[in-house]
Amino acid sequence: MVINVYEQYFKADASFSGVQRNGALVMLISDSEAGNIIYKAAVTFFPHKDEEDYAVSYDAYFEKELYNGKGRRSKKKEAEYLEQLHETIDELAKENDATVFWDQPLQEERRG
Repeated sequence: MVINVYEQYFKADASFSGVQRNGALVMLISDSEAGNIIYKAAVTFFPHKDEEDYAVSYDAYFEKELYNGKGRRSKKKEAEYLEQLHETIDELAKENDATVFWDQPLQEERRG
């Protein structure tokens, strides 16, 4: 079962496939199956051409596996990963010549 533990949209600056990306969807993802749990930090950059454009494109999607092992969802682990999320996403963004503007959210955060 895949769950977005956390997701939020932010303003961003990036260019992929010749298209300017002005938005980013930041996620902490939990994937559990048969007694195994995987946590991933992920970000996808999308055009966000106007205030109503939330058409997320997955050609500019980047993720980092944070944990993969036996067990199930853990509120304690999730809290730790959320504390580190900005830093992890900043690393992914920097590797791809992109920036997430954390102080400019486009929507309220959602938790799953």
